[in-house]
Amino acid sequence: MFSIVLVEPEIPQNTGNISRTCACTGAALHLVKPLGFVLDDAKLKRAGLDYWSELDLHIHESLADFLDYAKNKPLFFASTKAEKTYDAIAYPDDAFFVFGKETKGLPESLLKDNYASAVRIPMRTDLRSLNLSNSVAIILYEALRQKSFFDLKLSGELTQF
Repeated sequence: MFSIVLVEPEIPQNTGNISRTCACTGAALHLVKPLGFVLDDAKLKRAGLDYWSELDLHIHESLADFLDYAKNKPLFFASTKAEKTYDAIAYPDDAFFVFGKETKGLPESLLKDNYASAVRIPMRTDLRSLNLSNSVAIILYEALRQKSFFDLKLSGELTQF
């Protein structure tokens, strides 16, 4: 299954929203310290609702620790500086999608070393970036779509009143 990696996230509500998306899709969530909040932050918990018990959560002390943990795994780096769009890649089942902090994105040195695996979401040229939570959802759902949404529920039903 897929994994979402947040490198030094700063805004608890974004991380809470992302945790809910991960719980609903079965994706693991990896948080790379330092975090811009504490894990028992009320805003973080509220944004994640009551899905925290359903989340496969991993905490890494540093980017170096995470990269050591994920060596030999397929990593994809989301950045406005990437050349390839997120939909131009065929993602393997165990892909890790790495996102940077809200104010700065991923370190340029990391992008330079992994530029062939960097992906972008198309957007207007005169604006900086999309919201982190939205970016995670866009890329994760494209990967899930490519896998026919794995074991996710594909249909709903109306309740008769």
